Amino acid sequence: MKNIADQKLMRRINNKVVIGILRQSAPLSRANLSIISGLNRSTISSIINNLIDEGWVKETTYQSDKVGRPGLLLEINPTGGFAVGIEIGVDFIIAIVTDFSAKEIWRDRIETDPKDGLLAIQEKGFKLTGEAIAFGKKKCIQPLGIGLAIPGLIDVHDGVLKLAPNLNWKDVPLRLIWTQQFQLPVFIENDANAAALGEFYYGAAQGIENFIYIAAGFGLGSGIIIDGNLLRGNKGYASEVGHMTMDPEGEICSCGKRGCYETLIGPRAVIKRVKKLIAEEGGESTILQISDDVSEEFNYDTVVDAARKKDKVALAALEDVGCNLGIVVSNLVNIFDPKMIILGGALNYAKDFIQPFVEKVVRANALQLCQEDLVITNSQLDQDSSVMGVAGLVLENNWNGSSLQNRSNY
Repeated sequence: MKNIADQKLMRRINNKVVIGILRQSAPLSRANLSIISGLNRSTISSIINNLIDEGWVKETTYQSDKVGRPGLLLEINPTGGFAVGIEIGVDFIIAIVTDFSAKEIWRDRIETDPKDGLLAIQEKGFKLTGEAIAFGKKKCIQPLGIGLAIPGLIDVHDGVLKLAPNLNWKDVPLRLIWTQQFQLPVFIENDANAAALGEFYYGAAQGIENFIYIAAGFGLGSGIIIDGNLLRGNKGYASEVGHMTMDPEGEICSCGKRGCYETLIGPRAVIKRVKKLIAEEGGESTILQISDDVSEEFNYDTVVDAARKKDKVALAALEDVGCNLGIVVSNLVNIFDPKMIILGGALNYAKDFIQPFVEKVVRANALQLCQEDLVITNSQLDQDSSVMGVAGLVLENNWNGSSLQNRSNY
């Protein structure tokens, strides 16, 4: 039995190696795959034949630059299957479909209201997911699964959303509910963790084994990749940077505690800082022209736009948030010694104003040795980091032939 198990493990590893090479360097011949992978030709032929039978790899044209008998070139078959990525935010749902090569082939987005409650929002998610699956089936062979990103604490072993304070959801067995609804593998992930995976698979952190993703939106989240693996902690609740305490006497956070970093960094913090500067210090600002009933998201964009026009109040508010974020980043750099820090979410929109202060504070506070080759940059995927990350989880699970990391999430 042990020998059979070892053979299956080796087959999965070899499949992962071959698919990984094809993803990065296709088209390639069987001979080239053998050379690059170090696997003998008979092993490569067996693997490729199986992958072709599965519909995951296809033969294209004959190799034209080879002396002697040309070999058929191979590449990932885009129609071999499709993944659905869903991100449920505080006030929106995004759905995408990617083909088997990870190319996005469909997307949609709808607005939601957290006041509508769990069941109403979930029904909207079901409808959008059904539309995604219907589209995918027209283009690809089969649905491979659904990835679901959500802003909350996820028990990844049981697939249960334990707490989403900004949605007011608690103890929701999301994996069970969505699996029963669609009869497909479902992968549940915290939105910030998903965003880190998105940047790791397809974005700014490709090839980077140690990095930290930090994003501000309605809340403040982070995902930490250590030695190429997502840091989950004991039950999957790790990396809740937004709920580290900055000021024990500070403002009450949505989690119920006082003075969390989430209350000091992000769009809401920017808006509050602007209002305070105007009310308490009599600051003059073009932002005063915006009416009180404008949405918070639009107000944040307005502040950033005002900063681009050299508005002093807007610049001061963004500087304050940038310095607070710099303290967070400095602490994380000293703890984890990452190669890269990626700023995402709403931070991206104000990167020209926030990032310089983050870098300044990090230079002053992080250990010199930890920041020697540190790169602080912005998300390449922008608002799509999370939804691409969970779509990537589905594809990685299939590419890897059932990896232990991802299988624990299904």
